[in-house]
Amino acid sequence: MASSLLVEDLTCSVCLSIFTDPVTLQCGHSFCRWCAGEVLAVQPRCPQCCQAVVTEAQDLLISLYLRHTWLGSRITCRAIQPSEHTEGKKICAADLCPEHEEKLKLFCITDQQLTCIICRDAERHEGHTFKPIKEADAALRKELETFLQNVSGDISAVEGLADRQREEISKSRKKSENLMTQISNQFREMHQFLTRREKQIENELKQKQEDEMKRMDESLRAVETVLCENRELQVKVNSALEIKDSESFLKSWTEDENRKAKRASFRPRATGLKVENTSFSLWPYESHLQFFVWKEMLEIIQPRAERLSLSNNSGQTVILNSGYSSINRQCNYVAPAISGQAFSSSQFTSGQHYWEVDVGSADCWKLGIKNYFLDYDGQRYAVCGQGRNRNITISNTPQKFGFYLNCSSKQLSFYDADSMTHIDTVDLMSSSASAYFHFQDRDANHGPLTVCCHWNAGM
Repeated sequence: MASSLLVEDLTCSVCLSIFTDPVTLQCGHSFCRWCAGEVLAVQPRCPQCCQAVVTEAQDLLISLYLRHTWLGSRITCRAIQPSEHTEGKKICAADLCPEHEEKLKLFCITDQQLTCIICRDAERHEGHTFKPIKEADAALRKELETFLQNVSGDISAVEGLADRQREEISKSRKKSENLMTQISNQFREMHQFLTRREKQIENELKQKQEDEMKRMDESLRAVETVLCENRELQVKVNSALEIKDSESFLKSWTEDENRKAKRASFRPRATGLKVENTSFSLWPYESHLQFFVWKEMLEIIQPRAERLSLSNNSGQTVILNSGYSSINRQCNYVAPAISGQAFSSSQFTSGQHYWEVDVGSADCWKLGIKNYFLDYDGQRYAVCGQGRNRNITISNTPQKFGFYLNCSSKQLSFYDADSMTHIDTVDLMSSSASAYFHFQDRDANHGPLTVCCHWNAGM
């Protein structure tokens, strides 16, 4: 009997596929149990004759004849060519459940895999959520399209970071070249005796440039690595979305564990990246090269101190011109110690400035600018700024200290003025500052705190 039936006799008019678990309505028309349930859930009428159906899908009678005929014809139907089957579809092994040999009609949301109707009722899928393949296809495509937008947005942000980093690298190279030229021009003024020192500073500059390039190149490599990974992910997602067939698309996506893992672990990384700005600096050698070399080779150049006006806390004015200026101890008496302080009369808002102070034998003093200074309490040295103190170690005990203010970079550097050795550098919150000198001495016989010189270079 089964061999005399046509394919149309074994085809469900709803899913247009071979019957799966066939049931018969009161009107006599037969459908897959799952198809009948889907149709009756929307409208309780036969999809063929529109006769009202009052029975729930799970209570419908099993069509024993069709079920028997279906079982006998299942193998035969698998070999039907596309031209013999509705909509030209071919049922092959890949379209069937490997466990139940049923048509794959459902997508398990919980397990993220294609299943058949029998799988849905199996114990291992108990409590799982299922969707028809087309609904699952639409939902996943929508998610991936949103995901792809996030990837594309992150790529744009990372590209912007890469462009900015390249710009900073270019600016750093240009500044390095300008400083190299400036240093070379100044060294040419110092004849053969300074050739050795010139080479030393050039090597220092080159080393700083290499360190600067290394730091920013590492940042660029990190940005480009993220950009490459995001682009690779973008290509993989696009390749998946190009698959038009729903089953193939879902199968391709769910079977590629690496691609699923990358999607699950993806987080926009543009906000976690940063552009390393150029901080290239040779400190005073950028603007006070000749002065600092003069400190090493006094017989080569003649220094010229700039006029500096100081006001102490007694209202007295102390003037520094070509000679020395002392901050005397007749300021305020705070028993049992003697103390005094002075500020520069003017605020420094631009250029580079250098002060040098002979602390003599004073046992407590502070040197620098207002709110940022080097502090000595008779036992330890500390760099202080905005209420924060940081202890530092100075190998010897200098008598002269220098401090260099760079208004453009907002930095204050301290030096051992005896050997012109760099001690420490602090970052400032503002480019406007006044020089600050303070002492608090326990011994009135100690000499005064002496401002030796002040140099200014505008830029």
